[in-house]
Amino acid sequence: MDIRVSVIGAGSWGTTVAALAARNTPTTLWARRPELAAQIHSEHENGDYLPGYRLPDSLRATSDLEEAVCRADVLVMGVPSHGFRDTLVEVVEHLRPWVPVLSLAKGLEVGTRRRMSEIIQEVAPGHPVGVLTGPNLAKEILAGHAAASVIAMDDDNVAGALQRLFRTDLFRVYTNDDVCGCELGGVLKNVIAIAAGMGDGLGAGDNTRAAVITRGLNEVTRLGMAMGGRPLTFSGLAGMGDLVATCTSQQSRNRHVGEQLGKGLTIDEVIEQMKMVAEGVKTSRVVIELADELGIDLPICSEVKAVCHDGHSALEAYRGLLRRDAGHEHDGIEER
Repeated sequence: MDIRVSVIGAGSWGTTVAALAARNTPTTLWARRPELAAQIHSEHENGDYLPGYRLPDSLRATSDLEEAVCRADVLVMGVPSHGFRDTLVEVVEHLRPWVPVLSLAKGLEVGTRRRMSEIIQEVAPGHPVGVLTGPNLAKEILAGHAAASVIAMDDDNVAGALQRLFRTDLFRVYTNDDVCGCELGGVLKNVIAIAAGMGDGLGAGDNTRAAVITRGLNEVTRLGMAMGGRPLTFSGLAGMGDLVATCTSQQSRNRHVGEQLGKGLTIDEVIEQMKMVAEGVKTSRVVIELADELGIDLPICSEVKAVCHDGHSALEAYRGLLRRDAGHEHDGIEER
């Protein structure tokens, strides 16, 4: 019997994940706006977020949330972190018991500072919970380029079943039982990507970018470990892989934010120009709140937060980083 997948959220990544699943199993994509759902369903294209990319003819789309959810055997939440909880509250009214719920969002909830998997456990108790994460740029995957991702769940049997639903010849899906670490890798790399983009906007070179990525990975790992993630996770697809892709790609929203900040725009001007959400902007504030609470020094994340929320310039941020003393390269990362 076919396993029915429903994806909630028709942004670029939600649409791409729905397209991957539709090649393997009956899949429905929910779009909030009826006109976008109609376009995806009948024209097989998401003109808002992925113009020019053909979607599978078998992919169904609807703006009726009950229709999208009520028969789902697997639910995928492709909603940004700021709207995740409210949307999930609506979803669970129509969700059958024990249906696995996967999150695609790479952010932390402002206020509670919770990961999306924790919100799922709170709002939809009793459902197997996981995340799909990794170095995944939507347009490259739809264009047919090879890529890899991770499904993180604490239930290996469910993770293995889901793995088969999303993999294709060119999209490899691995499993990992470190849900916390995989999720935090995807969250924290967005902040580092803003820093890398600021360097690009300021005209810094490849050496600078490499240093930001490498030292950024150190910050991701130290905070991730302090919050319960395992160190090895941060050297994998959900950590280093996602960090490299997001810090270097012209398609990266967070890198783009940083680049525009480096060119002298204010954060309000940058956000006003953007159609899609760059999770790292809001996440930077939450990350520093967590770091302060845990007593962890995160120089790069601190400077990003200062630029995004405290009125500092990108040039001031880079000067601030250069003024800091350099200690041992692996301070704060315990070898296990």
